Amino acid sequence: MNSLTSLPSATGIVLLLASTLSHALEITTQGIVDLRISQAHTSDSYLAAGHGKFANSDGTSLSLAQLGSETTVSFNTQLSGKLIFNGFYQGDNSTLGITEAYLKYKSLPNSSGWRVESKNGVYYPKISMENDAFAWASINTLNPSMINTWIGEEIRLTGSELKFSHLGKLSGQSFDFSLSASAFVNNDPSSALLSWHGWTTSSRQSIQGDSLGFPEPDAAKPGGILSKQAKRSQPFAEIDDDLGFLVQLDINQHALGKFNLGVYDNRAKPYAVTDGQYGWGTRFIYGGAKIKLGSGYQLTAQYLNGDNLMQTPDRVNVVNNAYHSGFVMLSKRHKKHRFALRIEEFQVTDRDNIIGDDNNEYGKALTVNYSYRYAKPLFFSAELNIVKSSRAARAYKNLAVKQTERQIQLAARYFF
Repeated sequence: MNSLTSLPSATGIVLLLASTLSHALEITTQGIVDLRISQAHTSDSYLAAGHGKFANSDGTSLSLAQLGSETTVSFNTQLSGKLIFNGFYQGDNSTLGITEAYLKYKSLPNSSGWRVESKNGVYYPKISMENDAFAWASINTLNPSMINTWIGEEIRLTGSELKFSHLGKLSGQSFDFSLSASAFVNNDPSSALLSWHGWTTSSRQSIQGDSLGFPEPDAAKPGGILSKQAKRSQPFAEIDDDLGFLVQLDINQHALGKFNLGVYDNRAKPYAVTDGQYGWGTRFIYGGAKIKLGSGYQLTAQYLNGDNLMQTPDRVNVVNNAYHSGFVMLSKRHKKHRFALRIEEFQVTDRDNIIGDDNNEYGKALTVNYSYRYAKPLFFSAELNIVKSSRAARAYKNLAVKQTERQIQLAARYFF
């Protein structure tokens, strides 16, 4: 294996942090404990390789939806390290491990307001407009949107980011902006799960080294064109030793809100395969906004549009999909109360002609959330999720192609 795949790994970052703790000036740990009772009217959970849109299967369940810790080691005002663990207990779908581990450098701004930042390790790209609490938890809802559920499941960068920022207050401007670029490895199978179980909604994040099941299409049966595909996908695998890239522009207008715009391309060779894990040429563009409306109201919106390609080793197209999803959310905070209403639309368009692997999907979703801040770190929440979708692949399991799935969740979330 060449030097590209030796970019900082989660294990390497952990060892580096451990070896330098004695020199750290400050160590802080924050996190979240999220306990939930859920009642779902659905089919088998997508986490159990089913066609359901939720982490929960049909019926009532009690789960530890998230146990997250975020430890920051600050060596000085410019250099820091971060290590984030996440755990989820949901029967056979339970897991615990590292989700992010990186070192970060942030220069002091010069007299014109310019500063340089760098990040090295394993980290989320700053795509989400929802997941900005400790350990990448969402604030306004229990389940993030389908866009950010997918980011949490299949998108993680192992590499380096370089970021140039301008602080407007140092030059008399009312906004800040930044341009960042990342080069990364270990994300070649991204979008395999999106193709084979479609868009989903839950707060579960994949940990480093995860392998995840999916509904097996007819084409994956013995003798089918997908028969050599592994039964579980490993989204953070490196298949072809090529670098992917992500570029993002961020604008923060202090009185109005935040905006971002970016592009992701893993540059995976779609015909490369290792141990049943194929490279998936995955590309997408995205944009988001979080706008302050006054009187405690906030409008949040995101949109993502992309495509993917997976081929046999002799370069015959097997999976060729276009996909998009978008949401708009209105939230309001009033004293100890917070309300949120989110509507979503999502689609996968199958552009290949492979029999037994129809990935076409279209749907809409509604989320209504109410949260009460009982004490400074303790929140009680109730949430309703409704997903109405049409997915052709359900017919392979003798399920109705068109379904309306519902879920009610009651949660106690403690932020420490």
